[in-house]
Amino acid sequence: MGARAARTRDQRSALAYLVVLVLGTAVTVSQGGLASLLLFIAFAQVWMLLESVRLGVVGCAVLAAAVSIGISGRYGFDVAVLAEVVPQMLVTLVFAIGLGLWFHVAMQRAEEHARLLDELRAAQAELARTNHEAGVLAERQRLAREIHDTLAQGFTSVVMQAQAATAALDLGDGGAVRDRLHVMEETARENLAEARGLVAAFAPVPLQDASLPQALGRLTDLFAQDTGLEADFRTVGDGPLPPAIEVVLLRAAQEALANVRRHARARTVAVCLERTADEVVLVVTDDGQGIPPGTADGFGLAGMRDRVRSVGGALEVAPGADGGGTRLCARVPVEARPGVPDEGDAAGGPAQDETQEQGVAR
Repeated sequence: MGARAARTRDQRSALAYLVVLVLGTAVTVSQGGLASLLLFIAFAQVWMLLESVRLGVVGCAVLAAAVSIGISGRYGFDVAVLAEVVPQMLVTLVFAIGLGLWFHVAMQRAEEHARLLDELRAAQAELARTNHEAGVLAERQRLAREIHDTLAQGFTSVVMQAQAATAALDLGDGGAVRDRLHVMEETARENLAEARGLVAAFAPVPLQDASLPQALGRLTDLFAQDTGLEADFRTVGDGPLPPAIEVVLLRAAQEALANVRRHARARTVAVCLERTADEVVLVVTDDGQGIPPGTADGFGLAGMRDRVRSVGGALEVAPGADGGGTRLCARVPVEARPGVPDEGDAAGGPAQDETQEQGVAR
């Protein structure tokens, strides 16, 4: 009965067992002195089987009283015997209650620790799942930006060159056709290298064998060759930059020139890279039609803002100095500091279609 009560924690079975235990212990100690050793077992089982502290104290008191009666009965309930037995049992009762309370508190703490440990494990599992999902989302966004800033722009250039080659072919201008095909081949090769670098998680191809000013100079020259616009690049100051900053500024220049190609209807473009002791500034200006007031950021510009902010910088897009065209300015501290995007810069994403992007990307 006691074993079943201990397994099931059924208080009715426990009380029935403890009644038998108390009576049996009282009768046993009335028959011989060595039977008082059963008190160690009886007190422990009282605390083990009863759930509450109040019931445990009551059970111990009842057990002590029953044993006192049993011992006194063996000597005929003499006053002198009672005067000797009762104080001893009171001491035993106090010790049993103190030990039981300590055991009860220790068990409560152990159960609380076990509960907290389960909650901690559940929280760690949830945090790991959330971090995994956030990492997957961040990687998808990074790949979307990389594809938009490299492959998509390269394919756009190939399409434009193919259209120009078709027009030249209709006019019978074989030299122009060959030039356009040559540009298409070079662009396709660069796109292939970018795709391989993207898969291998390398640095952008233009930065693998050149500094940032050299890569921006080649990018500007290629833009002028592709579009026929007057494009100028200049650099002020010099000094090494962290690779993360170089990648961000190169991608920003690529996106800015791609926007000029698609939307600006400009005649001239200027790219300037200025390096100071504290920051590096990239400025891309054109004399095109500018950005209509109230135009929202598209995927390209929103991705550019996120990139610049990721290294602690800021991006400004405003009309040109004389009120015409567009001036894009990216300021980045020399020592890259992680930025925290706000809700306003979360606009735009891979789900935006090309039609919407063409209207608002700049």
